[in-house]
Amino acid sequence: MLRNSSMKITIIGSGHVGTALGQGFLRSGHQVSFGVRDESSAKAEVTKTLMTGAIVTSIEEACRSAEVIIITTPSDAILSLIPQFGNTNDKIIVDATNSVRTRPEPFPTAFHAIKEMTASEKVVKCFNTTGFENMINPIYPGAGGVDMFCAGNDKKSKAVVQQLAKDLGFSQCWDFGGDEQVELLEKWALCWINLAMRQGYGRDIAIKILMR
Repeated sequence: MLRNSSMKITIIGSGHVGTALGQGFLRSGHQVSFGVRDESSAKAEVTKTLMTGAIVTSIEEACRSAEVIIITTPSDAILSLIPQFGNTNDKIIVDATNSVRTRPEPFPTAFHAIKEMTASEKVVKCFNTTGFENMINPIYPGAGGVDMFCAGNDKKSKAVVQQLAKDLGFSQCWDFGGDEQVELLEKWALCWINLAMRQGYGRDIAIKILMR
């Protein structure tokens, strides 16, 4: 079901991507929680300082009240995190990771691990194809909002996530297809990484699809 009103969003991972998404969702009126392993750690204290307006609590507590859970940790961390999510039957889980350097063995991606270990169909791949700078500000002079992409079998869940991407300022969130396209979407991310870093064009580049 497409939701245009405020949603309860939990972000697992408080690095660049997690905090960029959190800031954007707070600006657009959503309720944001961060699930952390240790609420008293120095990193958790930094997150509390940076994310004014967000709740920083345990992973279990943050996931309990969430409508959407977004994973922004390294992909191989997912195996130890999933047991802390609790009952996810009524929640959308968004995999924003990329298995570039490591992967959650024996699974090819975190998405596949989430699907199997939670037995949920409401899993969506999204927010993995560009740098955190474009999540903080997806608006480019003369071009407007740049594009985001998603994949997964559940169309209703994808519709919610597509709207969340637009709430951040992305012009469009293109449907890449079902679960079978998740690994291709991670390779799509590698195209941005290649241009931005390996080819030296810098991180302030983005992808926008044009149609005649």
